[in-house]
Amino acid sequence: MNRTTLSLIGAATALAAISGVAALTGGSSDDAGSAGKAATRLPVQRSTLLCPTPSTSDVSSTTYTAYTPKRDGVDAKDGTAELLPAQNAADDVTDPGGDGKGDKNDKSGKDGGKGGDKPVLPLKEPGKPVTTDVSSAGAPALIGTADGRFAPGWTVQQTTTIDAGSGRGILGTACTAPDTDFWFPGVSTDRGRQDFVHLTNPDDAAAEVDLKLYGPSGRLKSATDESITVPPRSTLPVLLSTLTDQRAESASLRVTARSGRIGAEVQAVDQKAGSDWLPPSAVPSSSVAIPGIPKDATSARLVVFAPGSDDADLKVRLAGPNNSITPAGHESLHVKSGMTAAIDLGDVTKGEPGSLLLTPEGGEGPATPVVAALQVTRGKGGDQETAFIPATAAIDRSATAADNRTKGSTLSLVAPRAAAKVRITASAGAGGGSPVSKTYEVKGGTTKALEPPRPASGKGPYAVTVERLSGGPVHASRMLELTQDGVPMFTIQSLPDDRGTVVVPEAGQNMSLLNDD
Repeated sequence: MNRTTLSLIGAATALAAISGVAALTGGSSDDAGSAGKAATRLPVQRSTLLCPTPSTSDVSSTTYTAYTPKRDGVDAKDGTAELLPAQNAADDVTDPGGDGKGDKNDKSGKDGGKGGDKPVLPLKEPGKPVTTDVSSAGAPALIGTADGRFAPGWTVQQTTTIDAGSGRGILGTACTAPDTDFWFPGVSTDRGRQDFVHLTNPDDAAAEVDLKLYGPSGRLKSATDESITVPPRSTLPVLLSTLTDQRAESASLRVTARSGRIGAEVQAVDQKAGSDWLPPSAVPSSSVAIPGIPKDATSARLVVFAPGSDDADLKVRLAGPNNSITPAGHESLHVKSGMTAAIDLGDVTKGEPGSLLLTPEGGEGPATPVVAALQVTRGKGGDQETAFIPATAAIDRSATAADNRTKGSTLSLVAPRAAAKVRITASAGAGGGSPVSKTYEVKGGTTKALEPPRPASGKGPYAVTVERLSGGPVHASRMLELTQDGVPMFTIQSLPDDRGTVVVPEAGQNMSLLNDD
């Protein structure tokens, strides 16, 4: 290709770019030479969410709740938000390196994975949630898209109740955005656990995925060298104990997409302590916040992994209602590079709500980033129930929990450093009502646990949105509890920022791009 051809291509590309900038910013010829203007924060125009297959239990029921907050600066007319069933991938992929028949104990494909094209949870207007109940075990995974006025802050909650069996309890999760890299500290390949990682591919091309497990002594030996293929618009549950012959009570899972993008969540079923979803940890960081340990937690197990080449030395603190303290006997934690460390904290909250804060120990050199999660248990003996809280990113602007009930919802906010002011808004209920907002202050180094506001005259599930107004970083989670037959069933969802807005730099026309040097 000669220089003249390259120049023509460059000119055409530059002209296309100028046209695009003018369409985005409303620029005119008067803007020439004004490149480098200040960036503008604008609402996102499109959001994608992925919901895993809720359960294969015959005694399960699932409630889905979808919600988009009302936002200033959003076109009030255009847009849609809905989810469609995903195809259930073939069982022979579920058991990589197996005999082609899959795991004989995995019944995830018993509904045939037919999917469908009937939209689920279509929103009619921002500010009002919609909800639906599914009582059968054949509920599929869902792939959803919101655009226009429904995209900024779109949230979908999936709450499943299993009445009996080893997995009985409440399993709750917020449907997640697709990505290429996930960390799950807190998984297990122990004989008392059955952990499935659910992989969902929202795109029209297959995704190639690597799964790597790390135990207390490093990488667990893999039973297969093959990557896993997730077909287009499909979901695939993989039993972690089929990936290795080694048993680890506490391990860390890394999910990486070699090609494409996926959603990933782990469903952990404990034979004695119920079950719940384990969401991915926040991206590796040298300082970690795990918000929202219930005040009546009977045990808490902290799992930490250091993915880098250096060991991590961490200071462990518990942020309670009034101050931060060091848990007795657990002042610090040493995590070796590439290895999973776990400590049992017992009833660390001692009857008061709290949050765990992990920060670097004093010393020279850069701090080592880690990922972390906490397994929390309520109840005793045969009446135990478990839930997981991953390390959670701070709320930059806002975050939402979609499925809240008139009873049993607890919102936890922790400000690890400086004090912060937040506004909490309860939406209208799915059956009507009016939103209600309240403002709270969270003191630095403390956790504020509260019953969120309820909508005025509202009926049905409602959403709770947390907005950070000022001050330092705030991390949040929401607990939903439902006691049944003496079992304190509960689930905890972390509330990272909803990324409902994006910074868009303004640009002007620069005709020098067309010059042939």
